[in-house]
Amino acid sequence: MKKITIISGKGGTGKTSLVGCFASLAGGKAVLVDGDVDAANLSLITKPVRLEEHEFWASKVANINLDSCEDCGLCLELCRFDAISGDYVVNPVACEGCGFCYYACPYDAIRMNDKLSGNWFVSQTPYGSLVHARLGIAEENSGKLVTTIRNKGEELAESEKKDYLVIDGPPGIGCPVIAAISGVEAALIVTEPTVSGIHDLERILAVCRHFGVEASVCINRYDLGEEQSGIIEDYCLGENVLLAGKIPFDRAFVRSMIQGVPVVEYKDGSLSEKINAVWESVNLL
Repeated sequence: MKKITIISGKGGTGKTSLVGCFASLAGGKAVLVDGDVDAANLSLITKPVRLEEHEFWASKVANINLDSCEDCGLCLELCRFDAISGDYVVNPVACEGCGFCYYACPYDAIRMNDKLSGNWFVSQTPYGSLVHARLGIAEENSGKLVTTIRNKGEELAESEKKDYLVIDGPPGIGCPVIAAISGVEAALIVTEPTVSGIHDLERILAVCRHFGVEASVCINRYDLGEEQSGIIEDYCLGENVLLAGKIPFDRAFVRSMIQGVPVVEYKDGSLSEKINAVWESVNLL
């Protein structure tokens, strides 16, 4: 089983659209993981049928027992998140679960209770199993949730004897990204021909190298900024990074999203050929 993560360093580069295409091109030989747990949307083009639902408990929230509270005000003074009101009621959204008030309370009036942080799911799609999740509003531990669904994806890929585990990674370079790329055989960085796209490409490539992950680059919508695309190509050449392909701007991506299918199933021709070439390049890493 080959583990491949598609990442971007920033949002909006078209990463998920490519993952949907790769799911189709894999021909039923892949298990999919939507690692963007803060804003999961791979389901929009994979038509999942939910088979399992699991709770994700990973956070704590303070609770003050008013019968034991002596109104000393120490917790109000120490809480840097202003999560405790003047009548000693904890706002569960503002509370970060740090436990400072719990350890500081001289009257043992505060408890740290487990908090439901989200849910994760196992679904069936026309392309194989999909493991995805929904992190709760203002919840933390997205990296831990990515690890949870990735582990489940690997388990399914092994039990179903699949050739690929394809992970739609989250944007950025933080903990959830690290959870999505650690230990994979290959990463595809999807970038765009803009100044911010180049900047974030450099950052995410540094993360891949730090964790020893072989990375290649795909420039999406390259023809909307050919000068910047040239800069990216020169950068990849100078850094000895494989340029897996360049995909032109095409409104078929939007139309296929509206239809709820990967663009390689919506439109034949050169666009699909270019995407297939990127998929083949990633397989060679």
